[in-house]
Amino acid sequence: MAQITPQMVKELREKTGAGMGDCKKALVDTDGDLQAAIEFLRKKGAASAAKRADRAAKEGCVIAMVNDDSKAAAIVEVNCETDFVGKNAEFEKYSNQVCRAALSSDAATVEDLMKVSVDNDTVEGLHNEILAKFSENIGIRRFEKVTTEGYIEAYIHAGNKLAVLLEVTAAELNDNSKALTRDIAMQIAAMNPMFITRDEVSADVLAKEKEIYIQQAVDSGKPADIAERIAEGKLGKFFQEQCLVEQVFVKDSKKKISDVLKEISNECGSEVKITKFRRYFLGEE
Repeated sequence: MAQITPQMVKELREKTGAGMGDCKKALVDTDGDLQAAIEFLRKKGAASAAKRADRAAKEGCVIAMVNDDSKAAAIVEVNCETDFVGKNAEFEKYSNQVCRAALSSDAATVEDLMKVSVDNDTVEGLHNEILAKFSENIGIRRFEKVTTEGYIEAYIHAGNKLAVLLEVTAAELNDNSKALTRDIAMQIAAMNPMFITRDEVSADVLAKEKEIYIQQAVDSGKPADIAERIAEGKLGKFFQEQCLVEQVFVKDSKKKISDVLKEISNECGSEVKITKFRRYFLGEE
């Protein structure tokens, strides 16, 4: 049997990030074969993951990225159990690798994504590696890829707990219009709209909101006809708060997002509309 030296343990630890005890055991079990020990640790991480599966994983990273021509983008949420791991550089690197795999492939499920090649490995291989480094329940909670004939902007809020993808109809943007589009993506992160325009609000949603407003007015002692008028007024505020284009621009309270869109349209020489957005907030239901 090969002699396991402290230097061998140190080298394996540097390559895998696993604990000293785990590294020594891996080298003993593989008779000092470094590559075999690396595989041993990765398999150990995958095997022990099932034991952690029922532990709550609400921390982690939300990552968004676009390709070079801004025609495709991906957004992912990768969860772990503690903020300590969520902020770890190796975990952030893994989360970025997962997002890059989602962006480079047509994977529609986590199972599909696990098979995608990235950085001379597969997502599954990298996943087993990160499991071996941290004794936590780690998993890819959700992801999405967006493609467009227009332009996609990505925004990640500081701390990697909130990210946004924003798609607009313009095929090309200059530097100023790109900056304004990024401002809208930041608006979505900050103000969390439910819709783009009021046309997207269903009759069921409006009826429910109105019912709530009427009941609130009646409970405060208002007669039915007054309660109805109060509810109508509050629906107007609902549109202003929940429809992106009607929101007050957070960077300039004299403007609405519709005004910012007009500025972008003027820069592009034709009308620019928001097609869709995706907003991921870490741990949200």
